[in-house]
Amino acid sequence: MQPQEMGILHVTLLLTFPAVILALDNGLMLTPPMGWLAWERYRCNIDCRTDPKNCISERLFRDMADRLLEDGWRELGYEYVNIDDCWAAKQRDEQGRLVADPERFPSGIPALADYVHARGLKLGIYGDLGTYTCGGYPGTTLDYIETDALTFASWGVDMLKLDGCYSNATEQAEGYPLMSKALNATGRPIAFSCSWPAYQGGLPPQINYTVLGEACNLWRNYDDIEDSWGSVLSIVDWFFNNQDVLQPAAGPGKWNDPDMLIIGNFGLSLEESKSQMALWAILAAPLFMSNDLRTLSDEARAILQNKMLISIDQDPLGIQGRRVIKEKSNIEVYLRPLAKSASAVVFFSRRTDMPYRYQTSLKNLNYTSGVYMAHDVFTGEMVQNLSDATNFTITINPSGVVMWYVYPVKLRAPAQDRGGDLNIWPVLKKPVKAAQPFEL
Repeated sequence: MQPQEMGILHVTLLLTFPAVILALDNGLMLTPPMGWLAWERYRCNIDCRTDPKNCISERLFRDMADRLLEDGWRELGYEYVNIDDCWAAKQRDEQGRLVADPERFPSGIPALADYVHARGLKLGIYGDLGTYTCGGYPGTTLDYIETDALTFASWGVDMLKLDGCYSNATEQAEGYPLMSKALNATGRPIAFSCSWPAYQGGLPPQINYTVLGEACNLWRNYDDIEDSWGSVLSIVDWFFNNQDVLQPAAGPGKWNDPDMLIIGNFGLSLEESKSQMALWAILAAPLFMSNDLRTLSDEARAILQNKMLISIDQDPLGIQGRRVIKEKSNIEVYLRPLAKSASAVVFFSRRTDMPYRYQTSLKNLNYTSGVYMAHDVFTGEMVQNLSDATNFTITINPSGVVMWYVYPVKLRAPAQDRGGDLNIWPVLKKPVKAAQPFEL
């Protein structure tokens, strides 16, 4: 069997509608969350005396809130300003509550939350279900879960990322659902990001995605991202090699999280940056940038602010896409069904030698017979009146992608009348007669 045929056989009904899994009942994050997160770019830099612009401090988070507001990010959906590890003082206060480091956060977290909220944004914070955080700061052991949930709510926090250092599987199985309930009990809408699966291998039987979807809005499944193309590829491989397990688990209010966008840092080329953004959109991934928005290049900004790409990531159906073809030529094809009978297609090159001319057709990708329009997400070019049977050739740069937004002009037969052929469309009651163009 040829690699292409093997890929098409894997376009199962899982690509249309994932299995019904209950989501955390807080009404939050019905589309993947977007914003900025400190960790990958700034780690645990607490040297504010010699590096005041780049240390973990209220100044850094205020700067990023200003940039999200003033540089057009908020209007595109980037609404969270997320603190990660190393924000806290080394000791809890006399009442057993977490407190911010008084030198680096002299105004306190409530004042920072007010600053962020005044700009129409939301504040996220970091905790750890263990004796210590990964950076060695006070953790949230089981006996502190209710105290910390109430503290975060009183501060005006909008999202909690709960890590898993210095805890074991038993504590995690008890603690993550307990924190979920404690956050909901505060009465404040606080989205919940769990690191639970990342500490237990990310796969069944250690991880029950039904339970996870009932406790968390999003979850880290795999390793931390690093500022390198190799790290991005390792994440892509893990997620799509395990897509049969992971893809049905995701949906509105409950998202797989492949970790931060590192576009605009130091480790990715322009083509690799486009590839990360495109593949994260196929994954219906949270889009949390970890970079310096104050010095971002025009090229990185253009990728991160691509309206069509963001719209694909934020598609209201919330269906995570899949890898459907792996060619011997090191070309791969990924598909994601979207609302209004549209879809996103990514042609990805793992080659490192030269641009590759790849020939295929929509029929080879198992599209329903008909006529389509394709919009190139990065160039803006249109391919009009494309028959499903028409062969086309695209040129993909090394480590790069070509990404299309595809929608039907007219389908020749309803999906259910095609003899049971596999296709990426939800079951249609009648042929689509009108085009469904992209809408910002």
